Amino acid sequence: MAQSMRDGLAGQSLLASLPAELPILPLRNTVALPQTILPLLVGTERSVRLVDKVVGEGRLVGLVTVKEQVEDPMPGQLFETGTIGLIHRVVRGEDNELQVLVQGLERFKVEVWTGVEPYLQARVQLAPDQKDEDSVEAEALQRSLVQAANAVIALMPNLPAGLGQFLDQIQDRHQLVYLIASNSRMELNDLQALLEEESMNEKMRRLITHLSHEKEVLSLTQKIAEDAQEVMGKQQREYLLRQQLEAIRRELGETDEPEAEASQYRKKIEEAGLPKEAHEQAVRELERMEKMPPQSAEYPVIKTYLDWLVEMPWNKASDDNLDIAHARQVLDEDHYDLQQVKDRIIEYLAVRKMVKERGVQPEQESEADKEEQAEAMGAILCFVGPPGVGKTSLGRSIARALGREFTHMSLGGMRDEAEIRGHRRTYVGAMPGRIIQAIRRTGTRNPVFMLDEVDKIGMDWRGDPASALLEVLDPQQNNAFRDHYLDVDFDLSDVIFITTGNQLDPIPEPLRDRMEILHLDGYTEYEKTFIAQRYLIPRQVQANGLREGEIQFEESALRAIIRDYTREAGVRNLEREIGRACRKAVVQIASGEAQAVHVTPDDVRTFLGKPRFPFDATVRMEIPGVATGLAWTPVGGDVLYIEASQSRGKGQLTLTGQLGDVMKESAQIAYSYAQAKASKLGVDPDLFERINMHIHVPAGAVPKDGPSAGVTMVTAIVSQLTQRPVRPDVGMTGEVTLLGRVMPIGGLKMKVLAAHRVGLKTIILPKLNEIDLDELPDDVRHELTFMPVEHIDQVLEAALLPSAAVAADGVRPQEVTSTGTLQPVPLSGDGHGA
Repeated sequence: MAQSMRDGLAGQSLLASLPAELPILPLRNTVALPQTILPLLVGTERSVRLVDKVVGEGRLVGLVTVKEQVEDPMPGQLFETGTIGLIHRVVRGEDNELQVLVQGLERFKVEVWTGVEPYLQARVQLAPDQKDEDSVEAEALQRSLVQAANAVIALMPNLPAGLGQFLDQIQDRHQLVYLIASNSRMELNDLQALLEEESMNEKMRRLITHLSHEKEVLSLTQKIAEDAQEVMGKQQREYLLRQQLEAIRRELGETDEPEAEASQYRKKIEEAGLPKEAHEQAVRELERMEKMPPQSAEYPVIKTYLDWLVEMPWNKASDDNLDIAHARQVLDEDHYDLQQVKDRIIEYLAVRKMVKERGVQPEQESEADKEEQAEAMGAILCFVGPPGVGKTSLGRSIARALGREFTHMSLGGMRDEAEIRGHRRTYVGAMPGRIIQAIRRTGTRNPVFMLDEVDKIGMDWRGDPASALLEVLDPQQNNAFRDHYLDVDFDLSDVIFITTGNQLDPIPEPLRDRMEILHLDGYTEYEKTFIAQRYLIPRQVQANGLREGEIQFEESALRAIIRDYTREAGVRNLEREIGRACRKAVVQIASGEAQAVHVTPDDVRTFLGKPRFPFDATVRMEIPGVATGLAWTPVGGDVLYIEASQSRGKGQLTLTGQLGDVMKESAQIAYSYAQAKASKLGVDPDLFERINMHIHVPAGAVPKDGPSAGVTMVTAIVSQLTQRPVRPDVGMTGEVTLLGRVMPIGGLKMKVLAAHRVGLKTIILPKLNEIDLDELPDDVRHELTFMPVEHIDQVLEAALLPSAAVAADGVRPQEVTSTGTLQPVPLSGDGHGA
């Protein structure tokens, strides 16, 4: 202490005789503070010359920190505020390096740099810290600073215990601040800012802030260390207990359970017939499991993974029944019609049979041969059609015809890609994807796999399942499908994948390109009657506990159910109504009212209530401005009655009925065509300036869109303007252009079936769609008259009645049958594609 006081007095006397120019020693990675002792290592040539010069003269040197890490900094690369240091001791080491002990005396500021050789020199001015008054604020800051420093000291066990008491005894705030700052872990820039701060109170505030942060860091570090020590201690205790338990078991002669379990898994791995990659992965995981205790958290995870590997059917496959006659019989037993689909299945079987009997040997098979066979034998079928036509049940029939296992998976609403590819094993609760799960469940690697509702796959932040299916449904890639959980290749090339959907448009183009599209359209009334007699009634008789002969349906009763209680492309609702009738019969038989029930058309009304869809077969009023159009919906074809009316106005066109943009454009084109051809149509061209035209498509709550209502809208507008009614038995479809050309449309088969359902007799269609008539059933082609047209003039000539047919009031009533007057056909499904 006495030596320190003497050094301090010597330093103060030297400051009193401070030379005009002071040598400057640059400091890297440190900041010299007043009233502190600083050890330095001097190695650069310029700095060594400076120290040698100063030690021989006045021992005073300016200590300034460099801003940038350079070997020989220049004046612009150093801070302007530093500390005057007194060199106490210099020890020369190896390589001419100097170990220097310097005492910081007082702050200074550089006024001007005077030289850079042989070392840095500058004219400086002393800048002592401002002497803040002994205010209450200064005293409070000093106490807070000491408390913060003591709190940090308490969290650092390496520091001496008496350091806190030493800080309490320091009264000089300057000494206290610089002592704490020099021993804290402050960043270089923070220390320099503290040195440059003029006010002592502000210096204390900076230090308090830094020490508070340091306290939080040290507290958290201590807690982490304590938690780690606790875990290590627990593991050591468990290890000792396990060692003792094993010693006890050895003394008792008990079997080592983990070793026995490992040997069982090793046996399963050898018997599973795993491919090379899967076998190596299984052995690797088994060796990891053997090295860890059963109580480890990862032990059951590895066990579950090994269970999946050994239980997958790597080499278990069903033998295909390639008897084509048997396949035809099974398909005909389960499904009526669907000839296109049945022919495709028979083709598939024939190809497999031919390849098996005449194909090249595997060792002679080239890559091109493999790709061709993959295309021929691994084609992905996609059944597209309205609900209830038998898409899903057809997959079961295919599996039965081939003698394969059948598995089913619905894709509707799926949004997580992991549902297809699985989760990686790094996640808690990870599982394989549903593809691998279904393969394991069937127990064979070549089942018939039905992927339902492929058009209803979603997409969000969890991924795009449709993109994940690209690999699954590609015959040239799925022979090495890699599930994220298994993380080994699994061959899906022998799986027969069949997808189903109601619409083709929502299916992404890359996914659609990998599939062979087979359209399943709706059934005619005759076909529904046959299906009901052969399939639906026997199934409902058995489902409702009836015996054969206890209920019989007349064919006329079935036609009444089809016409008045169902309006669909498929037969799902028809089977539901037949089931309702069967349950009414069950009540009569169970109560003893009857021994058997014979269902007639009159009984249908009694069993099922009032008709939901009155059959309107040409029972319509011939009113000008109403035309019958044909529409497509996701659940089959339907009929639209498009209405046009005129009122006094200024030539405005109003559209209602919740129409889409394309349908609105069709209405505008129809109106423009009527305006352009007014004279030819026998309409005063000036009439359009005196009237407003309103076009409405009924069932306004159902969205409608598409261009194929163009000819219907033109016909309705012309009918209204000329007051010529449209023939009530005519339905029409086709897109119209501004020049009156009739363009082709899609979905013709379902539209014609809908027209046949409601009793229309004549169908006007685009000339370019005439080839699509080949797809229609024979009974429909024979009962309907088709008029292919190329121009709208042909449509108007065929659809409009002559003017003489209109009565004086503009309406010619038609005879009404017992079914009642014309009512708009209720729309079904999510929307119409007109």
